[in-house]
Amino acid sequence: MSSLCREVVTLQLGHYSNFVGTHWWNLQDASLSYDPESPPCEVQSDVVFREGQTLGGHVTYTPRLIAMDLKGSLRTLRQQGSLYESGKDTSAVTWEGSVMMHEESPPVKNSFLEDLDKLDGEILAEADFSPQPQCLGSVNVDTVNNHLARIQKSYRLEGSVKVWSDFLRIHLHPRTISVVHPDGVSNRLEAFGQGDSLLQGSVLEELEDKLHFFVEECDYLQGFQVLCDLADGFAGLGSKVTEMLHDSYSGRGILTFGLAPVSHPDSTPVKDLYHLLNCTLGTVHMANHSSFFCPLTLRGGLGRRPSSPSAFPHLCYDPSLWYHSSSVLALALDAITVAYRLRNNSIPMWQMADTLAVSGRKVVTAYGAVPFPMMHGTSLPDALSACADALPWRPLSACPEAGDGRCYGQWATLKGFEGQKLISSLASGTKAPTPLHSLHSGEDILASYIRSFYPSAPLALQLVSAPSKLTPPFPQIFSQSLDAQGFLQSQPPPPGFPPPVVSSLPVMTSLQSGPALDPWLSELHRGASAFDIRRVAPSFLSQGPEVADYQEALEQLRLLAWCYRDDSCGVMRSSSEEDDDD
Repeated sequence: MSSLCREVVTLQLGHYSNFVGTHWWNLQDASLSYDPESPPCEVQSDVVFREGQTLGGHVTYTPRLIAMDLKGSLRTLRQQGSLYESGKDTSAVTWEGSVMMHEESPPVKNSFLEDLDKLDGEILAEADFSPQPQCLGSVNVDTVNNHLARIQKSYRLEGSVKVWSDFLRIHLHPRTISVVHPDGVSNRLEAFGQGDSLLQGSVLEELEDKLHFFVEECDYLQGFQVLCDLADGFAGLGSKVTEMLHDSYSGRGILTFGLAPVSHPDSTPVKDLYHLLNCTLGTVHMANHSSFFCPLTLRGGLGRRPSSPSAFPHLCYDPSLWYHSSSVLALALDAITVAYRLRNNSIPMWQMADTLAVSGRKVVTAYGAVPFPMMHGTSLPDALSACADALPWRPLSACPEAGDGRCYGQWATLKGFEGQKLISSLASGTKAPTPLHSLHSGEDILASYIRSFYPSAPLALQLVSAPSKLTPPFPQIFSQSLDAQGFLQSQPPPPGFPPPVVSSLPVMTSLQSGPALDPWLSELHRGASAFDIRRVAPSFLSQGPEVADYQEALEQLRLLAWCYRDDSCGVMRSSSEEDDDD
């Protein structure tokens, strides 16, 4: 057991990735402990947060984060933030002629941001404010979390969230945000080549400067977690960024998550084609330069005609709202990434990647039970026995499970069983109702359950007691079957009574590398190969890649799909054997 802090730098590239990232950082912020009397949290927040100091001497605690997005994505959020401002206007007006003022009305803040401004002002006005978690002093620090918990106000922001900064509840470091300006008048990154060609000149210099700032202050940097839009031009930018990280920080983990919303505004058949091509090229290139690459989406598929979005039995979310779909993915990502953020018994990024990305299979798929269906007051064997016929999780990568028990590697995480029993408490001499009830540890119980579906697959497990804590403005997208802690209720609320506000949630996730990825990658390859791109979408290649490079990427995708192909005996075949079959 060790509490050595292995730092992680996070990069968020693109608008939807910043939606997911904002929810994820809000979840991390909600879990910070400021009570000096409480024991240390299971999750070591210093892995992803950094301590600093304002010009006024106040201690700050901000994400070790670089977020890149287009102009217009910030609205009411200042690019340089507000923590480190001097409060003095140092500009000097030297013009002595007449001046004509053109005043533009600032964007209107929603009710949550207005309340947040008021709370920030009250807290920062206190003389001894120090937001460092687990501070050693004897004074219990008052925080935004404490204020919001007392207010117990429910925000309904579905109609007011336009951009991710509309629900951001934490302060960011001045070096965090980078606003990129693509060529042209549309202010959009629609094609892979646009993003690929963007990382040069001042954009590259700024990114390198920000990376050096965050990396050089780390004592034990374990790597980078990259959230990147997969369906637009940011896929090209992410490919270049991961290549740079791979070349510049050899030996560090690079865990890349390709994010895609269920739907895009103002979608057209041509844009849908662009989305498919961006997903195709982004998957190939980011997988090449990452320790592993995991697509994350609630879409039913990455092609132009996807099936219905993933449905969860105890969620009532609107798939068309980025504010909703990104919150579901953030909950899953909170569990997926917890292994390398633990205070004790943490698993380094490289070890997690080596467990899954074996023999060149660097694409993995994610599945999640959001929430994990556990009845309040029962045990883990009871909950898993209720799911004896089918695994409780749903696809989070638009890739259905194969269902035949074959898997090359799996990493399962159960997070948030706090207050519930991991093992059965049967009286002595009582016959166990199921084999799971006779086991004596949570790890053995979960492993036995998963192996009943994947008998011979290598399996790594992580059990974390602390749940994902939900605080305003996390959307209340939960069914009436859940209680305030996110566990199943035996009975729903009586008619006329409002359902409880869910303040925490148990989540179960699984990362898998297996034969299910063969048809998934092959379908992506077939979709991108079914037409002559020079005739159907010539503008897609206007800023790259070259036709030869595009064809090479398609061939790499075909070979990547072949890496996941398995015969009935579980024996892999080489790509040369495939050529013999053609």
